[in-house]
Amino acid sequence: MKHLLPIVCVLASGLGVGAVAQAAPASPDPAAGAPVAITGATKIAVINFEAVVQQTNEFQRDIADLQKKYEPRVTELQQLNQQIDAEKKQLQTAGTTLSDVDRQTKLHDIDDKTKDLQRKGEDLRNDEQEAGQETLQQVGQKVFDILSDYAKSQGFNLVLDAGQQNSGVVWATPGTDISKAVLDAYNTKSGIPAPAAVPSAPTPHAGASTGARPPATH
Repeated sequence: MKHLLPIVCVLASGLGVGAVAQAAPASPDPAAGAPVAITGATKIAVINFEAVVQQTNEFQRDIADLQKKYEPRVTELQQLNQQIDAEKKQLQTAGTTLSDVDRQTKLHDIDDKTKDLQRKGEDLRNDEQEAGQETLQQVGQKVFDILSDYAKSQGFNLVLDAGQQNSGVVWATPGTDISKAVLDAYNTKSGIPAPAAVPSAPTPHAGASTGARPPATH
């Protein structure tokens, strides 16, 4: 799955959430005049944003629902694959007892089923990725709202996404990592309980950030 929202969240001067969802920053408005300068010390925080999104109870619940939705198609592919394997074994077992015509007929049937398996498998992967990305975007925007409120309440002027490869964050003191605080705040506000089965993904924690990228989710 593609990574979500490669953000450097500038929260100084009351900048809103809208800029985060855009692929490129908006051009400055000449009529607005020069940007407001930040006076005094700049208070900076870091967050592994996508990992926080993946670890929310809401995202885990929605991904589990998607897995249930696509389960019948997965089962269909497994059964089709088993049929192909069985026909290949039958063809090998038959050896020279089959006529050339019968052998060609079976080979053609195996080839058709193999192509069908590949086509359906690709369709399933595309559908899963599209649905998963949409879920990631929807939950991610709501997580950003919580992040914005939290950062402002704590007096942070700038929040850097340490989960992005080119974030520039190589080290940070434990007190600047707000990943777990934002995750806890989001789960509390959403009121969604933790699912019984938790998908494998890194749990955000307060501490030094290495800038490692979280794994993609299907």
